[in-house]
Amino acid sequence: MSSPGDTAVLVLAAGPGTRMRSDTPKVLHTIAGRSMLSHLLHAITKVAPQHLAVVLGHDHERIAPLVADWADALGRPIDVALQDRPRGTGDAVLCGLSALPDDYAGVVVVTSGDTPLLDADTLADLIASHSAAPAAVTVLTTTLSDPSGYGRILRTQDNEVMAIVEHADATPSQREIREVNAGVYAFDTAALRSALNRLSSNNAQQELYLTDVIAILRGDGLAIHARHVDDSALVAGVNNRVQLAQLGAELNRRIIAAHQMAGVTIVDPATTWIDVDVSIGRDTVIQPGTQLLGRTQVGGHCVVGPDTTLTDVSVGDGASVVRTHGTASSIGAGATVGPFTYLRPGTVLGDDGKLGAFVETKNATIGTGSKVPHLTYVGDADIGEHSNIGASSVFVNYDGETKRRTTIGSHVRTGSDTMFVAPVTVGDV
Repeated sequence: MSSPGDTAVLVLAAGPGTRMRSDTPKVLHTIAGRSMLSHLLHAITKVAPQHLAVVLGHDHERIAPLVADWADALGRPIDVALQDRPRGTGDAVLCGLSALPDDYAGVVVVTSGDTPLLDADTLADLIASHSAAPAAVTVLTTTLSDPSGYGRILRTQDNEVMAIVEHADATPSQREIREVNAGVYAFDTAALRSALNRLSSNNAQQELYLTDVIAILRGDGLAIHARHVDDSALVAGVNNRVQLAQLGAELNRRIIAAHQMAGVTIVDPATTWIDVDVSIGRDTVIQPGTQLLGRTQVGGHCVVGPDTTLTDVSVGDGASVVRTHGTASSIGAGATVGPFTYLRPGTVLGDDGKLGAFVETKNATIGTGSKVPHLTYVGDADIGEHSNIGASSVFVNYDGETKRRTTIGSHVRTGSDTMFVAPVTVGDV
């Protein structure tokens, strides 16, 4: 029996993802602000395995940088193994094992890179269950109302797992089985290596199936355990855009529910989308038609929406943001933004400031209590505290070759229809 630290995780991400009909590798498709592979790596790193390897094949040069970024962020190695041509999941695991030390003898967890909702708790439970029992393999299973496309779990009359049969190879009666293979396993390393060396490609796909290892190990007289996952979404895979959207909607539902339970009012969850890395303070109200994306941070007691999209935007406590599109910007506490306001990257609005209707800002700092009420473009500018910019003003920042800045001091009042042709400086009042 291995100790909890003697765990290696192999992520199978070598498949071409043909059914996605995409130029983007399947595992790089995103839901809730992260790629599917990033979701999985985030969960795996919480389990803190001794070894972690990702098996790549198709478009490996496009996926490897993501793996390297994760390794850098974590400060730990993540090995990459290459499957030079698709020969099935069994061959992919053989490639993954080559990334482990030759003398490694702990638990090997194998999972697919397209299960974005698989969480750390489920992985930890699998590892603990396998480590506590004398089994050669523990496989996660789940029950689906429509199991089409999934491998079926075959059991004996004593309810013991005896094999997994892939959908393409299943008989009509076997296809009636609703308990399916979740594609997540914990193996004894020695047993896994032995069984992989005896795999055959005599099947409908002419590939080496990892699932055939189950029957081989049972034939060796070794114990096969199964761990049923009641929440099937946690182990659901993605093979096409329909499934991607379905899992994206399910993850969004869970994210919204977590915010609601933490004290955030979300008026219409059906029209609200929140990425997984977004934070929202208590007693904030999110109105219908709102998208909070990237690493947006919203303070407490705010009102955001309706019809607002914020990406990587910081919103201070008590601010109001209505019908606004903002990216890489900062909104101060008590500030008011909208309606129909466009915050481009580099916008910083101070506490109690105002950006009103049909105002566009870019690379601009608007100080505490300052107001740009309506019909104005503010680009490459610095506005001091408690100033007011009149309607229909334009900060003319580009002369066709160079962008220049405009500086407006504090307590300044400018009239309507003013063109500030940069560089311009207006002093404090």
